[in-house]
Amino acid sequence: QVQLQESGPGLVKPSQTLSLTCTVSGGSITTSYYAWSWIRQPPGKGLEWMGVIAYDGSTYYSPSLKSRTSISRDTSKNQFSLQLSSVTPEDTAVYYCAHLGAWGQGTLVTVSS
Repeated sequence: QVQLQESGPGLVKPSQTLSLTCTVSGGSITTSYYAWSWIRQPPGKGLEWMGVIAYDGSTYYSPSLKSRTSISRDTSKNQFSLQLSSVTPEDTAVYYCAHLGAWGQGTLVTVSS
């Protein structure tokens, strides 16, 4: 079955860009009609969907984050990535990559100077 694993820095300074990568195994990110999402959960709050990249490379973002979010992919490595710019402490959260019912374990990113 599909497995996902997030990786990236656990600490980012305010105003910088948060960058995370999701490595996928057990399935190809280019399989037709598959879509790959980024979701986050701030401490003590609910889940927030951030955006998705589809099998053909098309992307869709949450309207509230669209101006700061970019999702890309590296098909040669079967990975997709998240970039969130101009971060503030409010962007501190556990970040997950997901595909249908398969989720990564999540990675905590703290925004602090």
